[in-house]
Amino acid sequence: MLQHFTHYPTHAANDRLSPRERTVPIPATITAVHGYPSKLVVYKIAASRYWQVRCWVAGRTHKRSTKTTSLPMAQRFARWFYEDLLVKQLAPQAVTHAAAPTSKHRLTFGALAAQVYADEQARVDRGEFGAGSLRMFRNRLDALVLPRFGMRLASDIDFAALQDFAQALSVKYSTTTVSHYLIVVRKVLTHAVRIGELDQLPEFPKIKIRAASRGAFTPTEYWTLLRAARAMRGQKHPSSKRDIRKKIKQAYNDHTMPPDVAWAIGFMVNSFIRPGDLTKIRHRHIEVVRGNNTYLRLTLPETKLHTAPIVTLYPAVRIYQQIQQHQVAKNRARPNDYLFLPEIPNRNYALTVLSFMFNWVLEHTGLKLNPHSHPRSLYSLRHSAITFRLLYGQGIDLVTLARNARTSVEVINNHYASTVTGEQNIAMLQSRRTHAA
Repeated sequence: MLQHFTHYPTHAANDRLSPRERTVPIPATITAVHGYPSKLVVYKIAASRYWQVRCWVAGRTHKRSTKTTSLPMAQRFARWFYEDLLVKQLAPQAVTHAAAPTSKHRLTFGALAAQVYADEQARVDRGEFGAGSLRMFRNRLDALVLPRFGMRLASDIDFAALQDFAQALSVKYSTTTVSHYLIVVRKVLTHAVRIGELDQLPEFPKIKIRAASRGAFTPTEYWTLLRAARAMRGQKHPSSKRDIRKKIKQAYNDHTMPPDVAWAIGFMVNSFIRPGDLTKIRHRHIEVVRGNNTYLRLTLPETKLHTAPIVTLYPAVRIYQQIQQHQVAKNRARPNDYLFLPEIPNRNYALTVLSFMFNWVLEHTGLKLNPHSHPRSLYSLRHSAITFRLLYGQGIDLVTLARNARTSVEVINNHYASTVTGEQNIAMLQSRRTHAA
C-alpha cells in the first residue's frame, strides 16, 4: 500500500562516528506528525540524508526510511506508514463486530482511510477509477482530513464534528472545496459502515455550492495576454532569485520569460486542454490532420476516465508548427520529447514554472482579477476556450463540446455556460431563420 516518494541522492555520512551513533536520531531533527500520537515522529540520522520514521504500534517500535529529504513529504509518508500498520494489526479484529455488537470499535479514521485508498488503487489498476482522481483523494486526505480526523475513532465523528470541520474550511475555501473535502470524509465513513465499524452514517452538513466563474477572458483580453507574453520573451523576472525560489519552491536557473508561455496561452485556448495536460503532451501525442478541415488530433493520456482523442481549432496547428521549428533546432522535437519546457525533467515542476510565468503576464497586463475580483490562472484559458465556443461556435452542441473537452454536459452547464449571458451573444439571440424560396 505504501508508496515511495521521490528519491534524492545520498551523501557520505560522517565516518568518524561509530555505527550505532550514525543511526541514532539527531535530537534537533525529531519532529512530531500533527494530529497523531507523540510516538509517531520523523527524524534524521547521521548515516543518511533521508528522513526516518519511527512509531509504536502493537507493543513494538517500527522504523523505516522515508526515502525523501523533504520534511512535508516525510510527514506524509509517516502518516501512511502508521495507518498501514494499524490496518494490519487491527483489521482482523473488525471481522468480529457483526457477531459481537457490544465489542469496542477499534479502527481509527486513518486506518479506515488506508483501507479505502487500497481499494481505490485496485480500482485504478482495473481501469475503473481515474489515477488523477485517486491522487486528488489522497491529497485531500493528507492536506486537511487526516490531520483533523486521523486518530479519531469513526464512531466519534458525528454531525457536530463534521459541522466544525466545514466551518473551519469555510473561512479559507470556497463552498465547492468544502463540499469536496466532506465527500472524502463521507467515502471513508461509508466504508466503515460496510465493514461493520459504524452502524450508520452520521448526518452531514448541507453545503450550498455557489457556481462561480472560473475567470474566462474576453477575446480582447486573450489577445492582450498573447501579445504581452510574446513581447516579454527573454525578459528577466523583476523578483530576485531568492524571492522566486520562495514562490516556486525550487531553484530555477533561467528567470527569463520562455517562449513556451505564449505558445501555451494560444494552444490551450485552441485545444480545450487542462493545465496539467501541458506537461504531459509529447510530440508523439500529436497528429496533424489535413483535409476539408485542418486540425491537430491529440491522443493524450487518460484524463478523468476520458480517453477519446481531442481535436483542436486550426490556430493550434500554426502554434504547433512554431514549436516544432524552435525545438528541431535544439534537437528536442523527437516523438518522446515534451511539447512545453522539455528541458525540465520534473513535469510537476514544469507546470509550476509555466504557472509562475503566466501569473507574471497576468500581473503585467492587469488581468489577474476578473470583473468579479476572482483571481485568474492557467485554468482560465481552458475556461476561455469553452466559453468562446459557446459564444461564437456556429450551431455547436454541448455533447460534442463536452466530449472533445473531456468533460460532461453537466459541468459545462454548471461552470461554463452559467457565465454566458444573452448580451454577450446578442447578434445570435436576435437572429432569424431564413427560408428558401
